[in-house]
Amino acid sequence: MKEGDAHARRTADAVARRSYGKLVAFLAARTRDLAAAEDALSEAFASALLDWPLHGCPTNPEAWLLTVARRKMIDVARRRSNGEAATGQLQILAEGLDAAAADADIPDRRLALMFACAHPAIEAGVRAPLMLQVVVGLDAKRIASAFLMSPAAIGKRLVRAKSKIRQAGIPFRIPEREELPGRLDTVLDAIYAAFAEGWTDPGGTDIVRRDLTEEALFLARLVAELLPEEPEALGLLAFMLHAEARRRARRNGDGEYVPLADQDAALWDWPMIGEAETLLRLASALGSIGRYQLEGALLSAHVYRRRTGHANWADIVRLYDALSALTGSPVVAVNRALAIAELRGARSALEAMPAVAADVRLAQYQPYWAARAELLAKTDAHGEARRAYEIAIGLERDPAVRRFLQRRQSALPA
Repeated sequence: MKEGDAHARRTADAVARRSYGKLVAFLAARTRDLAAAEDALSEAFASALLDWPLHGCPTNPEAWLLTVARRKMIDVARRRSNGEAATGQLQILAEGLDAAAADADIPDRRLALMFACAHPAIEAGVRAPLMLQVVVGLDAKRIASAFLMSPAAIGKRLVRAKSKIRQAGIPFRIPEREELPGRLDTVLDAIYAAFAEGWTDPGGTDIVRRDLTEEALFLARLVAELLPEEPEALGLLAFMLHAEARRRARRNGDGEYVPLADQDAALWDWPMIGEAETLLRLASALGSIGRYQLEGALLSAHVYRRRTGHANWADIVRLYDALSALTGSPVVAVNRALAIAELRGARSALEAMPAVAADVRLAQYQPYWAARAELLAKTDAHGEARRAYEIAIGLERDPAVRRFLQRRQSALPA
């Protein structure tokens, strides 16, 4: 492949990853047909991979993609529509989208699309997954993993939700103030899930997840700026900034995984941590507490421990108690058990650890098995620990984390 061709393909790939949600949101906002917007844009990206290596990258890649997608949507509308409805749809496609494609500044409607996906007419359990697919561009398999669900089940629910948006004529806009309480939590949940998916690839080696943290941070800032008096919006941004501040310390010079307890705090982004702390103080002054403020407070507590040397595990356990009461999450229960191990020992932690029999979602959750293995090893249950490590290693996608777990397993007594 010639260097020019390779450059064109890299550009097409980069635009696909960075502009997918923006362009889908703009197309869907104009046509009210989310599924058709996704299909047309996917075909436009496929055309770019064929056309750009031959003819060079356009000066405005997003406008090029939008023009191609618009043409494909017109073709589909002509084939399957008739009468006045078809005329109106074709006019929207031919005029509104064409004018936007000619303009270098395509309006960013991602946040409006997220609030549309959180409309009360859409099934509650699929709202956040729907946002992850259409705004962030995750496939059903990754979304299912983020929500501990099966890909087949989530795929069917996503298709139904897109049909509901078109049939009900759900508007693509930021809701009025009185509508926000019913939608904001779901929008925050989707942003959190996108960030968590990107967070599992700190080295940027997975092309699908490489830009997810940046995208999630952009959306979180957008929500916080739009709603500066919503404490949970501020809490979520604070949590994400606290986590992102540690990115450089999560791998050593050889690319090997470094757990939080062993990280070099000098590599943390302290200005980012300072911004997170300011946001947490602003959120706490607003008079209500929620999940994301607690998540941010937990990361703040770890920073405090490293900064002062003060063992504040009792405070951390209390924060996990509050978070568990709010969410009932098995993920929170696993992390709570690890904190209990620091405070009262591994045996107490194992007693607090949730069981797979009680929550089958844990069977495919790698951190559960890694945490269980660590606790079993500390109680000298080496055979059980070895088996738990084996499951954790099999479930782990990140090669660096997998090597870390293998070293822990190999260190167990025979």
